[in-house]
Amino acid sequence: MTATGLTAEKPALTARLAMVFTDSVTVTKRNVIKIRRVPDVLIFSTLSPIMFVLLFAYVFGSAIELQGTSYREFLIAGIFAQTVVFGATFTGLSLAEDMQKGIIDRFRSLPMAPSAVLIGRTLADVCLNVVSLIVMSLTGLAVGWRIRGSFLDAVFAYVLLLLFAHAISWIMAVVGLLVRAPEVYNNASFMVIFPLTFIANTFVPTATLPTVLRVIAEWNPVSAVTQASRNLFGNTSPLGPSADVWPMRHPEVATLMWVVVILVIFVPLALKQYKRSVSR
Repeated sequence: MTATGLTAEKPALTARLAMVFTDSVTVTKRNVIKIRRVPDVLIFSTLSPIMFVLLFAYVFGSAIELQGTSYREFLIAGIFAQTVVFGATFTGLSLAEDMQKGIIDRFRSLPMAPSAVLIGRTLADVCLNVVSLIVMSLTGLAVGWRIRGSFLDAVFAYVLLLLFAHAISWIMAVVGLLVRAPEVYNNASFMVIFPLTFIANTFVPTATLPTVLRVIAEWNPVSAVTQASRNLFGNTSPLGPSADVWPMRHPEVATLMWVVVILVIFVPLALKQYKRSVSR
């Protein structure tokens, strides 16, 4: 290829990237406005984790003893992880609804980047998770949770949670594009989310689990982001059992690695499935 051809390709690539960026921002705004106009989504997405905090903190908390720390401080990081993972399911549900209602067909008729539909949807759910984390943090403070680490560590914990949620959104996008109705998506997504969030260290230490479940939990990506949050919030104790597997000894690095792996696998899968779905 000649130097002239390479020079001509650079503006074209820049224009395409600019188009993807601006269209993604527009779709993100559209989805955020949709949440604002349907406040039930925001209300119930925050009420559910609040219920979990109160249930586990006051009903099960008195029956679970941890060395060196209170169960409530141990619990909140797990609730954070569960909340952002459940919040990521809105990506697939919204895509399934838009497919059913013909919204995606309208997008296809517009001069816009196809990938912006998925990027905008996943970024909108990050915004929803930001609100959920704020509500959950206030609820945690009300029941006795405290951030005992530094300010920067706490910020890094929230960033890790949001990055992980964004990665999970792409998995849910694939599920939402595979199913043919929102009702089917609800059952399909829970088959993925429930084992992911409960066979983990979200609510109980992995040392208390049977051997098979303990191994699964220790290598579960949700366990990594939960443990990373506990470490960064300062909600761990040296009196507790020491981790003997790599993801639990280096949960921050493990979380970032899981985010990269999930995005590398599921972003291309979601884009490919989107093209298939809109061509049905």
